[in-house]
Amino acid sequence: MPTDPLFYLIGVPAVFLISLGRGAFGGGLAILGVPLLALAVDPVTATFMMAPIVSASDPFTVWAFPPRTWSMPDLKWLVPGVVVGLCLGALFVSEVDPRLVALSISIVILWFAARYFLRDQTAPVRHKPVNPTLALICGGLSGFTTFISHGGNPPIAYYLLPRGLPKTVYAGTMIAFFLVANVVKLALYLWLSTNNARALLMAVALMPVVPLGVWAGKRLHDRLDERRLYFWCYLLVGVAGLRLFIDSALKLFG
Repeated sequence: MPTDPLFYLIGVPAVFLISLGRGAFGGGLAILGVPLLALAVDPVTATFMMAPIVSASDPFTVWAFPPRTWSMPDLKWLVPGVVVGLCLGALFVSEVDPRLVALSISIVILWFAARYFLRDQTAPVRHKPVNPTLALICGGLSGFTTFISHGGNPPIAYYLLPRGLPKTVYAGTMIAFFLVANVVKLALYLWLSTNNARALLMAVALMPVVPLGVWAGKRLHDRLDERRLYFWCYLLVGVAGLRLFIDSALKLFG
């Protein structure tokens, strides 16, 4: 187990923040986990640490948002997409420049978030129906980006937010989606990092923070009204998109 105080000083708040995001919004803050943890460990170790950490939160998030809160008509199209996207990420991450993919996705996500904030916030929202084609595409993009950068929330939010689901159904559907994604991703990461037991031990050291973060997030979810929760969801998507844009642009052009 790590003994460096700096590791815990940075790692504990980072994992709490990620878990709080899952309990409140179904996700959205995992993309900030790698850059935060990279302040205490090397970026590769930080990336591998994230998979078991987010997987450890799944039992608590499913308890907070059980299957009755999941939108099955959406999940039956989103889940096949994310499985394909994760497998493509594992197979072709060395063949396709992930920086270019992440940069392209981040630009679309920033446009998506900006459009929400620039429109009349008091105007009624037109709820979009289930779109199988878009669900498959967004699920696939989410799987690919979550594999390469733990940034899978923006593409899936791009599909789910305009659906106008009740706030608890929105969060529950996100939880169910990432439950599948995390199981597949963890298996792929363990397969790719059989010689990186250090990252797994570091992740285990921070896991006791997870249930507290999910509990605090669920409390926040229950206190926010629907319009305010959607405002924060769009804001988190915008921040995640901006973080993805900056990170990928610096890697691509820096």
